[in-house]
Amino acid sequence: MTATASRAGTSPETDEKPPHLGLLFASLMVVMLLASLGQTILSTALPTIVGDLGGVDHMSWVITGFILASTVMMPVYGRISDLFGRKPVLIAAIVLFLIGSVMGASAGTMSWLITARVVQGLGGGGLMILAQTSIADVVPARERGKYMGVMGAVFAVSSVAGPLLGGWITEGPGWRWAFSFNIPLGILAIIAVAAFLRLPSRPRQEREKIDYLGMVLLAGATTCLILVCTWGGTQYDWTSPQILLLCATTLAGAVAFVFAETQASSPVIPLTLFKDRNFTLTTLSGLAVGVAMFGAIGYMPTYIQMVKGVDATQAGLLMTPMMASLLLTSILSGQIVSRTGRYKFFPLIGMLVMGVGLWLLSTLEVADPTWKMCAFLAVFGAGIGVSMQILVLIVQNSVPNRIVGTATASSNFFRQVGATVGSAVVGSLFISRLKDLLEENLPKVPGKAAGGGGAMDANSFTPQTVHGLPDMFREPVIQSYNDALLPIFLFMIPLAALAFVMLLFVEEKPLATRVDLATGEMPAVDPAPARLTEDESETAPTAATVPHDDAAASAERAAGPVTASAPATPVPAGTASDTPASAGGTATGATARRSGRGRRRAPRHRA
Repeated sequence: MTATASRAGTSPETDEKPPHLGLLFASLMVVMLLASLGQTILSTALPTIVGDLGGVDHMSWVITGFILASTVMMPVYGRISDLFGRKPVLIAAIVLFLIGSVMGASAGTMSWLITARVVQGLGGGGLMILAQTSIADVVPARERGKYMGVMGAVFAVSSVAGPLLGGWITEGPGWRWAFSFNIPLGILAIIAVAAFLRLPSRPRQEREKIDYLGMVLLAGATTCLILVCTWGGTQYDWTSPQILLLCATTLAGAVAFVFAETQASSPVIPLTLFKDRNFTLTTLSGLAVGVAMFGAIGYMPTYIQMVKGVDATQAGLLMTPMMASLLLTSILSGQIVSRTGRYKFFPLIGMLVMGVGLWLLSTLEVADPTWKMCAFLAVFGAGIGVSMQILVLIVQNSVPNRIVGTATASSNFFRQVGATVGSAVVGSLFISRLKDLLEENLPKVPGKAAGGGGAMDANSFTPQTVHGLPDMFREPVIQSYNDALLPIFLFMIPLAALAFVMLLFVEEKPLATRVDLATGEMPAVDPAPARLTEDESETAPTAATVPHDDAAASAERAAGPVTASAPATPVPAGTASDTPASAGGTATGATARRSGRGRRRAPRHRA
């Protein structure tokens, strides 16, 4: 029993940073760059792509398809990486992303392009999640803010570089190279991950069944929800049998998923996570923010090209103020959190600033100067930068580290559901309103069909064709684009307000100062080393028959089989205990201290 207790008490614990942390962080930045470029590089190229392949009706699916696929895969990657390790799962995700890039580069039809984007999304869903959780494996929450801030900054930089690069590629070698560009970057990411991603050894758990049923139900319900948002009001009436059937299927799939998760031994999204108030509030807030953020960002480059009369490269440059403010606020907020340990007010400020930014953008007119639009975009970006990475940090600080991948992925899943719904709803409303406004505003030409957009087919509009039109046609088209998109932003302001109210109730828990891969992150106040290790050894689970919840059961399996007949008395971390560990085959205090000395050694690292 002494050996068993010692094994339970010697979980991998990181009291100090690994010597290769800099290289590890650099490799994860490459992965983040690959993921964020995949989301943004096509934004400025999209009008040209639609003009070449045809089908403006399906334009939203080029964005929505990627987000939908990545959303469905997020919880899968999080749970599998918790069970089998980050490194092999991350490399597999990169390879899948590259396969989608090759398919996109060879696309000859809009359907094939959308398929390629879906495959890209299947891989891309794991890139950001696994980068965030890998850092959580080696950096305690108190210091993690500055790393998360830099990760947010990388997203901001690539969000600027993506549209710029996409615009330059579109005007130069052609938009297909926007996909080919991912190949060398992906190969570099694989090399970096293979060489530098050496995380601490995770405790091996007993064999757990993968929740295939939960994954299938989750994918089905999410897909049906997005189809409702994409097809409703455009391809089908909201009251049509097709939409009503999809709504019923979504509801049935969600109910079946919840039931399946209650029965699964290793659920893809453990429902016990929602017992934590901070996880629930930040997750719901992230969902609301995702609708507003991605709904606005996704179509702004297209709006800028059409309304401001600039090419794709210039449209990317005009997005720079938003991303610059996002970069600065993300880094600054992360640094402040790491220094002070205070974090609650950052998301609150972010929601207020984001709401103001949405209102300002909705007031823009065609005749407004470009600097005014850039200033409004900067306000909106500042709200995003202050809040998004801090929400991830709050989630990670609220759960044991052994399930940090599952929790991070689950929270990001709901945020991405919001992003997918936001992109789909904004895209559907934008296209529907655009068609109606073009029908209404364009002068009719004898011999042209009434639904053909007057003098030309609206499905073939590109920035070049629009600005090559005579004034009598060009001005109505530009005004239609302005009036079709910007008023939609007003509908997103209540979402920012709702997120603000929910975040008021977040409990500002102390940020953990150490990471224990088996039992979770330790309290923010770092106790004396000898006393802490002794208490932790005494509080290790020692009974095979003690009832536990799902999280505790996982910890017990990770600690190995135990045979004692009585449980140890729980003792708060960092306090002395005079209570014997158990009766009949106990681990003595000396044994506990010996195991504690073993735990003070620097953690071993392996791939």
